[in-house]
Amino acid sequence: MPISTDRDTELLRRTIELASESRGRGDHPFGALLADPDGNVLLEAMNTCGTKGDRTGHAERNLMTEASLKFSAEYLSGCTMYTSAEPCAMCAGSVYWAGVGRVVHGMSEKALKDLIGPDPENLTMDLPCRTIFDAGQRRVDVVGPMLSEESAVVHEGFWTPAR
Repeated sequence: MPISTDRDTELLRRTIELASESRGRGDHPFGALLADPDGNVLLEAMNTCGTKGDRTGHAERNLMTEASLKFSAEYLSGCTMYTSAEPCAMCAGSVYWAGVGRVVHGMSEKALKDLIGPDPENLTMDLPCRTIFDAGQRRVDVVGPMLSEESAVVHEGFWTPAR
């Protein structure tokens, strides 16, 4: 049974809440979650760049590491990753290698780059995750950007020079 648009919206809003929690604890404002084919939440993750000092500690990569340790690629192919912002190149690679079959994201990577600018803590690329997935041999469906304005709110005042 495919996940409904209403459920996509609900789960995407949860990732924005996670992004806010991430920011509140001193990390970059990004959140992600994994849902099974019926839309049940399996795992949630937040960014850990600030609190753990891991510059690769993006919410999506953290989530995919946990997912790939818990579930087979075959099972993950029917799952959806929801994320508050479009996965960067590293995170899209982790989605691909973990085997997740669908991604739903908030604001686009380009919009994030335009919003953040040249902040040295997040030198965002303008590289759509679809481009990365299209280069692979495994299909990953992408829905987004969705809720772009809501996704951007958690970033307001966070990045240089505002900090």
